[in-house]
Amino acid sequence: MPAHDKAILTCALTGVLTDPKQHPVPVTPAQMAASAREAYDAGASIMHVHLRQQTPGKGHLPSWDPEVAAEIVDAIRAACPGVIINLTTGVIGADISGPAACIRRVRPEIAACNAGTLNYLKLREDGRWAWPPMVFDNPVEKVQAFLDVMQETGTRPEFECFDVGIVRSVGMYRMAGMSSQLADHAEYNFVMGVASGMPVDADLLALLLRWIEPGSPWQATLIGRQEIWPLHQRVAELGGMLRTGLEDSFYLPDGSRAAGNGALIEALAACARNAGRAIASPAEARTMLNLASR
Repeated sequence: MPAHDKAILTCALTGVLTDPKQHPVPVTPAQMAASAREAYDAGASIMHVHLRQQTPGKGHLPSWDPEVAAEIVDAIRAACPGVIINLTTGVIGADISGPAACIRRVRPEIAACNAGTLNYLKLREDGRWAWPPMVFDNPVEKVQAFLDVMQETGTRPEFECFDVGIVRSVGMYRMAGMSSQLADHAEYNFVMGVASGMPVDADLLALLLRWIEPGSPWQATLIGRQEIWPLHQRVAELGGMLRTGLEDSFYLPDGSRAAGNGALIEALAACARNAGRAIASPAEARTMLNLASR
């Protein structure tokens, strides 16, 4: 997308494991809908949705209950007319039955499709692991299984790429004909800021754009604190879609903590406007991404 095109804003509402007792992340359908509405009013056309357990005291844990998915997505759609839903799918291991059931239940316009495997690591300052070293496994057969479900429901895959080789793999998925939805283009999401993946780096971002086909929709998920905001600005200048939210950061450009998703999306919209780009409405975003209405 050339830089003069309108900017499509995505709000990553809540994330996987963030504890609502420690951070202002929404968990219940009502909370998710209210937080989405704040982001929608600030300019977000797409809501990236993670599902949380609804049992009291379990809101810091993910859920793959399709009825929970329906409650949350229905509440967001009711609160935000015309909004585009982007559903998470990330799981460890070969069993994708949980996210597959949720995709089939809510039929999101977009769903994340993790495009490759990564050693998912983080080290503390004292040299201890922040969590036990783990492998976020996404072999080709698992990617294919997700693409098959998305093909069935008419859901557009958004390829989450945590490393350079994963970015390049997406082009191979297209060439291998893994989904007819990839015939025209693939949609890329460069995930930058995971400690064992790609860093938040403007020079690297520019290089990544060499490895996608011209005209492909793309965005960058930037994980971190206030250091992410200059790169958000660069994404806006280079013509990418823009994403932030409490899944990715708790911090505004001035280093202060955000009270919620609305403030983060307001700051993201400012990046777009600073680059001379207007903000796309949900209807305009659907047209730009060639998405059907739900």
